[in-house]
Amino acid sequence: MVFQKYSYFEIKDVLQVSVGFISKYKQLFKEQGIAGLTLKHQGSTGYLDGSAHLAVMKWLHQKNYWNLLELKQHVLDTYNVVFASKQSYYDLFKTAGISWKKTRSSPEGSFPPEDFAQKRNPKRNPELVEKKTGNYTMVKCS
Repeated sequence: MVFQKYSYFEIKDVLQVSVGFISKYKQLFKEQGIAGLTLKHQGSTGYLDGSAHLAVMKWLHQKNYWNLLELKQHVLDTYNVVFASKQSYYDLFKTAGISWKKTRSSPEGSFPPEDFAQKRNPKRNPELVEKKTGNYTMVKCS
């Protein structure tokens, strides 16, 4: 925009940036071309690497009940990782195909965990559905 003869103040108002920001990137563009305008921030690395993430998914799939505190404790004990926000744990549930809204936090030290956890969905187990509904078409015949 500077090269199109717009004043710094017009650019500042349109883009809502400071005059110093405009000067900095004008200089970078002169020195490096378009490569100088690319973002340099690469983001942070995740706390769990790929194999650890996969292992947590496998652990979640083996369970009949899911509990937020139990997941936190498992991740801490196994991988020595504590996430800064609960959202990271919810994302693990989501990746595993478990609705975090149906998981409940139990009071500290409260047992059994089944009282405060989401049960496995019986629709995922055709034998249980058949047993409850008498719908024999859901069970695969061998």
